[in-house]
Amino acid sequence: MLYHILYPLSKYVTFFNVFGYITVRAATAFVISFILSLVLFPPFIRKMKAWKASQIIRTDGPESHLIKVGTPTMGGLVVIVVAIITMVLCGNLSNLYILVLLFCTISFGIIGMIDDFLKLSKKSSDGLHAKFKLISQIILALIVTLCIYFIMGKSAGEISIPFVKSFKLDISIFYIPFGVFLITGFSNAVNLTDGLDGLAGGLLMLVFATFGLLSYIFGHKEIADYLLVDYLPQASEVLVYCFAMLGGLIGFLWFNSHPADIFMGDTGSLSFGGIIGTIAMMIRQEFLLGIVGGVFVAETLSVIIQVISYKRTGKRVFLMAPLHHHFELKGWHESKIITRFWIIGAILAVVALSSLKLR
Repeated sequence: MLYHILYPLSKYVTFFNVFGYITVRAATAFVISFILSLVLFPPFIRKMKAWKASQIIRTDGPESHLIKVGTPTMGGLVVIVVAIITMVLCGNLSNLYILVLLFCTISFGIIGMIDDFLKLSKKSSDGLHAKFKLISQIILALIVTLCIYFIMGKSAGEISIPFVKSFKLDISIFYIPFGVFLITGFSNAVNLTDGLDGLAGGLLMLVFATFGLLSYIFGHKEIADYLLVDYLPQASEVLVYCFAMLGGLIGFLWFNSHPADIFMGDTGSLSFGGIIGTIAMMIRQEFLLGIVGGVFVAETLSVIIQVISYKRTGKRVFLMAPLHHHFELKGWHESKIITRFWIIGAILAVVALSSLKLR
């Protein structure tokens, strides 16, 4: 709205010219989303408590989690609403990437919301049937991937390799199943990681901050030429989206930090995981997501390894999966696990950014 209404008026009022600068709109989006989160979360938490819409704690999880009984869930819904409002205010809604991101955010959020509602209504940790949830994710991921594939045009199917200059892996039409795997995989990876107060939220903040910076670099011709990376004109607007999400997540973390007043729920985790997978494709840094989102990858691999090992040998590699539960059972305090995983995430973010020069 600010871009579409106020920026055209800059020929009459010079001040409105600032809304043409993507950095100004990104900063504005961050501030608006952060403030909206701080304003909306307290009444949302009170309402969810009144409705007894609290997180169902698994009885087969760590005993320390039993104290979390009664904590409201579905906090991701507030972040999603805040991000949408912020993008309507600050975003360029004629940018196709932004429209795809809005679709991804809402559609994956709906799957998560249905899952959360079923858990609450059944008073069980079992929500949507796993097969139905996965099929729904795959269908939505396919729609998103096809949109990105056709927006890319002639360069569709080309994948950049981190730390390798002037080489792209062209997988042609196979980019479509690859994209579906990436989006679906990270949607579930964030969901698996969302098991400790502030863990997934903090790691997502690092990913959005990193991808926001990369979006600006790839969407800025002079910087892209200097770093010898692809110039992606539409990618720059993704910076505004990343900062809208970043502000919302920081506001969420204010209430989700240990001990949490509210949980993200599948509404948030499935949506946010799908978003980062989508953004990675938009800026053509699919493999780089495996680095900056390395903790999400490790959490997912721990579950896969645990299941395969138990089915084949009857033995468990970890005390409990996902990985953060393993360290809980080893006696690490929840806050220590969260902080150390954040530190690892921050280091991986720096490594990911360094790939722009170390090639």
